[in-house]
Amino acid sequence: MTAYSPIVDRPAVSWPDEKPVAFYLGVNLEHFAPGPAINIYPRTNGLDPDVLNQGWRDYGARVGIWRMIESLDRRGVPVTGLLNAAVCAEQPEIVAAGVERGWTWVAHGWQNNVLLADLPPEDEEAHLRTSVETIARATGSRPRGWLGPALTQTHRTEELLTGLGIEYVLDWCHDDLPGWRRPGLLSVPFSVEVNDLTIFLLRGQSGPELVRVVKDQAAQLRREGGGRVMALSVHPFLTGQAFRQRYLDEALDHLLGLDDVWVTTADDIASSYGRAVAETSLSAENSGSIVPS
Repeated sequence: MTAYSPIVDRPAVSWPDEKPVAFYLGVNLEHFAPGPAINIYPRTNGLDPDVLNQGWRDYGARVGIWRMIESLDRRGVPVTGLLNAAVCAEQPEIVAAGVERGWTWVAHGWQNNVLLADLPPEDEEAHLRTSVETIARATGSRPRGWLGPALTQTHRTEELLTGLGIEYVLDWCHDDLPGWRRPGLLSVPFSVEVNDLTIFLLRGQSGPELVRVVKDQAAQLRREGGGRVMALSVHPFLTGQAFRQRYLDEALDHLLGLDDVWVTTADDIASSYGRAVAETSLSAENSGSIVPS
């Protein structure tokens, strides 16, 4: 259960250099089990094989991510890789490229269409452990953060994640400030709105509209200040398409040009917040707090 906590009743947060807004880019690095999954053409989604949708998704790993990496390298943008563990075995070159560049890794489950809510309860802990440990071996560093496939959890997930040493989750898109979910587990803001999947696939918007969303989000959060967090989630099979890349570039150039925005990673946001705010209360003054039962 999550307590209601008005943001206006909580103390402001100060990021490094007293910047009022923190921004991180989450690059979704995903693999899909055979069967229905995220798709661009629902009519073929149940076919075996579903050549149309599988090919569309595979474009992201074969082409789109490399186009994005080249752009991110030129800009020096810190990357938070939202990593399905299966990518470590199936597309290891992507993981190696991220390791070489010092990316932050957030564990994103095993495959993106294997949802925690669909697992037998007795299998969840092993699933979480295998995902986290596979990523740790492949990247050389144990992930500190977690994002559930399709942002799914069970009632036990956060307890199990804490037992595995996970320090924060991105699953809760209910706030602009970090907050404690439970002792030892922080919620770092994520967004299903400032997200290319929503913008391009669900709303059918165009590249210029992605730029407008990013600019408008940043402008409002900068006016409010107080330690707001802005996340942008992008998928290589969407934003990595040739005709869209320029708009991600434009959006990032805008954010990089704002001297009051801390461009960082989800790990660093969690670390900075943990240092600034004592983990002493699970009351409603902290976002995402737990009401003890």
